[in-house]
Amino acid sequence: MSDVQKLVQETIDRLVESGDEQGLQVSVYRHGEQIADAVAGLADPAAGRTVTPETPFYCFSVVKAATSTIVHMLVERGLFGYDTPIAELWPEFGAHGKERVTVRHVLDHTAGVPGVPQDTTLADLCDWDKMCAAVADSRPWWEPGTKIGYHAITFGYILGEVVRLATGKRLSQVLREEVAEPLGVADELYFGMPASEHHRLARLEDLPGTTEQMTMLPPDLPMFRAAPAALFPTAEWDRRADILSADIPAGGKATARAAARLYAALLGEVDGVRLLSPEALRLASETSATGVDEVFGFPTTWGLGFSVGLPGFPSPNLFGVGGVGGSYACGDTGSGVAFAITKNRLRPDFDSAGAVLRVVLETTQRS
Repeated sequence: MSDVQKLVQETIDRLVESGDEQGLQVSVYRHGEQIADAVAGLADPAAGRTVTPETPFYCFSVVKAATSTIVHMLVERGLFGYDTPIAELWPEFGAHGKERVTVRHVLDHTAGVPGVPQDTTLADLCDWDKMCAAVADSRPWWEPGTKIGYHAITFGYILGEVVRLATGKRLSQVLREEVAEPLGVADELYFGMPASEHHRLARLEDLPGTTEQMTMLPPDLPMFRAAPAALFPTAEWDRRADILSADIPAGGKATARAAARLYAALLGEVDGVRLLSPEALRLASETSATGVDEVFGFPTTWGLGFSVGLPGFPSPNLFGVGGVGGSYACGDTGSGVAFAITKNRLRPDFDSAGAVLRVVLETTQRS
């Protein structure tokens, strides 16, 4: 057993034993080799089902990384460019002054289109054509490229429609054929998950008091202008077969192993598979846009499709994407470490991710 495996296991065991977490997976690769694959706790407390390395979690925006990776791959193949206007591929999107929004603007969250209609429901999120029509008809909040704000929901529909129009295939199909199958994780990485596989998912649970805290927030916050409170991700999402089966590519379902393996194949080769060139990796992982987030009000920094750095974490080389509830996956261009943590208790922070990642980086730096 490696030191990393031992220390990661001890750390996540403590998180479960303390009651901070219910069920967790952690996977770590370094220079393309897996050095930790640890699990702890329960995937489904009601059934007594334990977490295994094969248990998929609904980890929300963590899987935005797969959307971004596919876009980078298609750019490298010449199907479109980073500075291609979205409206060149999708003319309807150019309505209301959005004709200057480019692929780059969407990747680094400066497109100015973070919002969906206030009457949007969870059922609407499952209707691809309806959501794309709504996004195409939306009015921009700012001139593209001049401000930054998290495109929590619209990110996936815009880039997913670009991929569909460029390839003739839905994003889930491209994910499976171009990423999941080559990496050997076709049963561990999904946007829309087949109904026959839903039983494998870990059951999400809301941290007590979260719903009450949401109702206490001022209703005029920009985050509620971007999406109604009814769309804020909660444990309800994985109780609904329509949500689980739908292509909602701003989020997805994955194991920690699949997410870490994705980042490992961005940093270098994994069993002969490398997803991006060094130049595309540089664009993904280096700062493209930074500033105060217009939706959430805090400082933020993005590369092309990946957040740069982890708030409160002292490493300048991290690029990744976190999800509502605290799941997180990233790569470290300095150490060659690819890391992912998936979990089912939805907490409003990344404390568990930071605690485990710190152990991983400190241990690998000594080796």
